[in-house]
Amino acid sequence: MQSILNRYQRTRLRVQEKRSQWKSFLYRAGDLTAFMLRFFRGVLKPPYEWREIFYQCYLVGYKSTFLIGLTAFIMGAVLTIQSRPSMAAFGAISLIPGMVSVSVVREIGPVITALICCGKVGSRMGAELGSMRVTEQIDAMEVSAINPFHFLVIPRTLATTLMVPLLAIIADCIALYGGYLAMNIHDSSSLRHFFVAAMAHLEFIDIFPAVIKTFFFGYVIGIIGCYKGYHARRGTESVGLAANSAVVASSLAVFIIDMIAAQITDLL
Repeated sequence: MQSILNRYQRTRLRVQEKRSQWKSFLYRAGDLTAFMLRFFRGVLKPPYEWREIFYQCYLVGYKSTFLIGLTAFIMGAVLTIQSRPSMAAFGAISLIPGMVSVSVVREIGPVITALICCGKVGSRMGAELGSMRVTEQIDAMEVSAINPFHFLVIPRTLATTLMVPLLAIIADCIALYGGYLAMNIHDSSSLRHFFVAAMAHLEFIDIFPAVIKTFFFGYVIGIIGCYKGYHARRGTESVGLAANSAVVASSLAVFIIDMIAAQITDLL
């Protein structure tokens, strides 16, 4: 009888723990949704912190160009090298530029760019705002009648929303150039011929959705990174947790948005 009671109590405790976890998840999801809606309300209200917006664009765009360009170059070269033996077996080497361009523009370029920004930009925003919350700088701004959300969150989110699409376009061009150099390891092709063959296989339905979804990538990277840092708990440990959770949550959001975009594109 005692063992049955013990099993019942353990089962009840597990059910209560699962219920509390779901409640906590729903509370955080609702809080994040309210945070996102607050951004849309605040971004339409002047005055705008133009100096801070341009500075954040510099940090997000210029400071990330080398890393994203190097990664895109390697991805374009590796994709060409790995696909060449299979294409050569079917006598379809001339189709490699088109295959590389479609793969890079539709999927690889935007997603790789967004993931790099998740790790580099999202973690920085989470740690930066988290340290400001821990050291009570955000509280001091509120006491001084300064809106910290308008000064800290909106410029950073706008910067990621605007810069990630530009970085993705740069990554696409560099990846195609890497594919051109990799193709010239075994074959001889001019740069003009390679890019003409690559562009011939691209259509509007390939380019437009890929560009549009990068705006959503940039938005979720900025808003999630700011949210995790803005709502960091007290203590120095929370700064690292905010940076880590910002990377994980924004990366997951990028994959979810990419899956939704792929389904919508397939319907079109």
